Amino acid sequence: MNLLEQFNQKKITQLMDGKQPIPEFAPGDTLSVHVILNEGGRVRVQRFEGVCIARRNRGLHSSYVVRRVVGGFSVKRRFPLYSPVVESIQVLRRGVVRRAKLYYLEGRSGKASRIKERRRPITPASLSTKL
Repeated sequence: MNLLEQFNQKKITQLMDGKQPIPEFAPGDTLSVHVILNEGGRVRVQRFEGVCIARRNRGLHSSYVVRRVVGGFSVKRRFPLYSPVVESIQVLRRGVVRRAKLYYLEGRSGKASRIKERRRPITPASLSTKL
């Protein structure tokens, strides 16, 4: 590891110290991102829930884009992966997509913008519990 990679790794550990670990997620997954907001003297946590339409893996500079529909309008927000503003990330649903970037969803609304949900694989153990 060169000096720059060591610095980035050290910075990532500093930013993640005391925070929840980042779950594995990919484009197409529905995420709930808990963002810390400072409003005047008050600090509160706001939830931003939507579909991850892009992910950029660049070490310390990694980021992801979450799209949600509010009042018929699409709202996109880019979050740095290792940001002190992001309190936690939850994966609500996993999606089945065949692309790395889902920007084609911008022009779609309603049923056309739905993403098929990835189901858990059926195993013999899960079948025996249902019987």
